[in-house]
Order: sequence, then C-alpha cells, then structure tokens
Amino acid sequence: MIERYCTEEMKRIWSDENRFARWLDVELAVCRAWAADGTIPAPDLEQIEERAGFDVGRIAEIEAVTQHDMIAFVSSVAERIGPSGRYVHLGLTSSDVIDTAASLLLAEALEVLISAAEALRGSIAEKAWKYRLTPTVGRSHGIHAEPTTFGLKLLGFVSEIDRDMARLRQAQDEIRVCKLSGAVGTYANCPPRIEAAVARQLGLKPDPVSSQVVQRDRHARAIVALALYGSGLERLAVEIRHLQRTEVMEALEPFGKGQKGSSAMPHKKNPILSERVSGMARLLRGYASAALEDVALWHERDISHSSVERVVWPDAFHIAHYMTDIAKKVVDGLVVDEARMKKNLEMTRGLLFSGRVLLALVESGFSREDAYAVVQECAMRCWEGVTSGGACPSLRDILSDHPRLAQFKGDGGARLDGLFDINFYFRYVDDIFSRFEILTND
Repeated sequence: MIERYCTEEMKRIWSDENRFARWLDVELAVCRAWAADGTIPAPDLEQIEERAGFDVGRIAEIEAVTQHDMIAFVSSVAERIGPSGRYVHLGLTSSDVIDTAASLLLAEALEVLISAAEALRGSIAEKAWKYRLTPTVGRSHGIHAEPTTFGLKLLGFVSEIDRDMARLRQAQDEIRVCKLSGAVGTYANCPPRIEAAVARQLGLKPDPVSSQVVQRDRHARAIVALALYGSGLERLAVEIRHLQRTEVMEALEPFGKGQKGSSAMPHKKNPILSERVSGMARLLRGYASAALEDVALWHERDISHSSVERVVWPDAFHIAHYMTDIAKKVVDGLVVDEARMKKNLEMTRGLLFSGRVLLALVESGFSREDAYAVVQECAMRCWEGVTSGGACPSLRDILSDHPRLAQFKGDGGARLDGLFDINFYFRYVDDIFSRFEILTND
C-alpha cells in the first residue's frame, strides 16, 4: 500500500517483522507440542525457547540465494539456536506455518478493523440521536418523496454497520484455524495430536480437513466481508456527497482552516473525503474478486494464490481501516444545516404530502383510481408551478379549490390542513430507535 493510505495499526500487523514473528510463534508452539509428546528432548527445547529469533536482513540474504522465504526464515532461526535448531520445522511443510500464521494475522487485522468500525458506529449513532426528529426531505430516484428525519436517515447506516461488524466477526471466527497436516493433508509427518496441541496454544481450532493449504474460501470470505463493509461506507459517502451539492446543501463535510477546494475556483468546497471513500470502495470490491479467484486451486495446492494474497491482504485491510478513519472524520465534523432542510421541505409547496391525501380520499369513499386521478391532477398543477420558478399556489390550496373535494371545506379547511401535518410522518421514529442500542446523554 502506498504511504498515503497506510494506517499505523495495519502497517504494524502487515510488516515483515510481524509476519515473521507470527511464523516464529507457530514454530515454537510446534516445538513445545513435540517436546510434550516426547520427541524433542527438554534440554533442546530449552535452547530453542531461549535462543529462537530472527533477523529480517539475514532472512533476505538467505532468500536471495534459496528463492524461498520459508526456507530462508527457518535457516535464519536455526542459525541463532545452534545444534538444537535441527528440531525447528520438524514434520512441517511451508504452508503449515504460513497458513496457520495467516490465521493469526488476519484475525488480528479483523480485530483492529472491527474496533474502528465500532467507533464509527458510535459517531453515526450519536448524530442519529441528535437529529432523530429533525425533519428533512426523503428522496427516491433522487426526487422528493415524503418527509423523513435526518436522524432516521443516519440510523439506517448504524444498522448497516451492525450487520457489517457481524459479518466481520463471522469471518474472523471462520479464519481462526490451525493447519499442520503436511504436504497433501494426510498428517504423514505430524500427527493430528500435535496440531491440536498447537491450536490450543495459539487460540485456534484445527482445520477439520485440509490439503497442503487451508482452503481459500475462508480467506475469500474475510475479503468479501471487507468489500461489503466498504460498500456500506460508500453508501454513506454517496449520501453526503449528494447532500453537499449546491442545489441541496443540507449537510457538508468538515472544511478546515486553510483548506482549498480548487486551484482555479476559490469558492469551492468539495466533498473530497467522501469521494475518496467511494473510490476506495471500488478497490475493495476488486480485491474481493481477486480473493474469490484464489479459491479454485489445482488439486491439493498450486501457488497462484500466493502472489495475490501478498498484495490483497495488506492492501485491503489498509484501505478498509483508512476508509473507516476518514468516514469517522466526516461524521464527527459533519455540518448539518437544519434551516436548509426546512427550506428544501417547503420547496415543492406541499407535494411531499400527496400520498397522505391519496389515502384520506380512499378512506372517505373514493375508489383508489379516482383518488389517484384527483390528487395527481392537483399535484401536476403544483409541480408545473414549482418548476416554472414563478409564484404558485400550494398543493393544499389547489386541492381546496377542486370541485370534487367539497367535503374538505366544511370545517374551514381544518381537515385538509391536518393532512399536511408533518409530524404525522414521525409518529414511530422513537419506536424505530428503540430497536437499537444507542448511548445518549439525554
């Protein structure tokens, strides 16, 4: 990953130092299991425990000759240990160590990401609660639909992140497997009892059946879960990008002191952070495709997946974590213009209430077809007035003059006015919020 999009947490996890450290964790756990089984003498295990280590530079020197990173690693570790180093990697094939260590690395990276997602969830939930009764335009197809609240709009993203975190935790659980079954999965040189002992040490569970590798559907599920999570963040980003448009201007990204939006147009405030999130979501979906391609390896194993994983795993986690940090920055600093929301609600002169009027006419005895025809006729007159840019009567006033709606005039128009009460749409907002765990200061 280029430095611009790295995060310190993921940089540590996916560093060569941490990768080799997890390899060493596996090798030492295997040595302890062999010692407990009576194969490695106690004095040799003591030497291994005391002296085992590695030097990244030395591993690189050996790999330059061997062209095999695992052999280079094992040789480097054995050099440090001395004669007892002959027991390191006993009964193992390279993928036993690499795939078991990969389980540790992926689980660690997922834990960091889940923690960041929880923090983002908290920020969105806080804003959702604050604006839970703030009226705003609901839109479908990009067109004004019915009134909603800004908090309810945000609550949908809280719910989505909850699902994302559940998927990430499921992927984390599925990837926590230990595999020491050897070159083709028969345990010919390392019995299942050693694998079980190592799994207990590392907090993993034995893979029930493996070939030379842990099957890549487990890893693909993790990357697909990241892609879904990224797509959810993009949905949030797209919403903010739309709300920041000049014609809408209901919510804006934070814009720092000294920040510039355009080299040519000094007035510009562009939603660059949200756009960045959208772009990165595309990368995650591409990585998911690559991870899915890795599932179908030849027979017990080929190496076509290896080069893909060296790029995709660290990059995907860097991007997902970076996206989360950016999204939290946007949400925490979001500038919400309630006055503009009110103005936009009033822009269409009551058209947002057409569905309520339709139902009222049906309840009063109109057939649905007749009711729809009357309301649509009045709504189109209102729509034409709104789009022409000139002064025009509201939908309520047009309805009150319609010859077929005399029944709504007898009470001075109070019944008709009641159909344009925006609070009608918010009666169950608190019920919806009650379905979620949201910490508030109220």
